[in-house]
Amino acid sequence: MTVAAKKIFSYLLKASILVLTVLFVYHKLLSKNDSLQQFKNLTSVISRAEVVYTMGAVVVLMVVNWALESLKWQYLAKKLTRLSVWQAVEAVFCGLSWAIFTPNRIGEYGGRVMFLPNRKRIHGVFAMAVGAFAQNVITNLVGIMASLWFIYHFLHLNTWLFLGITLLSVAFLALFLLLYFRIGLLVKWLDRISFLKNFRRFFDIMGRYSQRELLIVFAYSLARFFVFSFQYYLVIHLLLPQLPMFSMIMTVLVFIFIQSAMPSLDLLDIGVRSFTAMHLFLYITNQQIAIIAAVSSIWLINLIIPAIIGSVFVFKLRFFDRTA
Repeated sequence: MTVAAKKIFSYLLKASILVLTVLFVYHKLLSKNDSLQQFKNLTSVISRAEVVYTMGAVVVLMVVNWALESLKWQYLAKKLTRLSVWQAVEAVFCGLSWAIFTPNRIGEYGGRVMFLPNRKRIHGVFAMAVGAFAQNVITNLVGIMASLWFIYHFLHLNTWLFLGITLLSVAFLALFLLLYFRIGLLVKWLDRISFLKNFRRFFDIMGRYSQRELLIVFAYSLARFFVFSFQYYLVIHLLLPQLPMFSMIMTVLVFIFIQSAMPSLDLLDIGVRSFTAMHLFLYITNQQIAIIAAVSSIWLINLIIPAIIGSVFVFKLRFFDRTA
């Protein structure tokens, strides 16, 4: 492919990503959106100052959330190349623009690693996987503990069945933590699979992180988890201040855990989130419209606004960069 052809193809790819992002945002924001209208109706009877302060805090927490993710990505990528904080921010937000129209947000990997040198991009996918693994461990750890509380208080299972579920959960969490903090073992297991041996030079990056480095990545992930959990608390408390705080927080943690385990496409994800939240929160409230409105507003702030911001950085991508 000639240099001119590469440039044309590169611009077409960037334009396609931008168009898909714009179409998605138009579909969700400018077309009929019952959830956001419901949120507007519910907040119309609440003090304007309280709504502004609460939603302002949620937006600030969104920035904190993705700032933490950017710092985590900068830290992970140092094994491959030196990224400034701003470059890490650009990569993370650009990845979010790709994520919203790809299954399970897999496009986030592609968008983010495009800010790495060409020869480091596949390695970058596996470095990013370490960060995703840490986030998944946190979600499972907190989510399963909250789920055990939820099952005990609302489902009233047979004692022996509940004990069995608890033991299996503890064993699962122990294995998950072991695999993360001994991720080198996972690399060795992958290396034993014959057809993967040729790709060892790519996934070997996962085994280069020391326990101290993995702990730091774990801490970033834990901080992010509590930031977006607190966002849910703020919005639900705004709409339903009568809900018991502890029960509401535990149900939020269960919701995040269940949501993380479900395959999704961000294009349809709000419907899945709303359906899940609506049935889960039935155990503590019958105010389904308020719950759907809360979940929709969090989704808008945490994913759609960053995706719009990320679209600004799409044209900085270098698809055919051949630097080392």
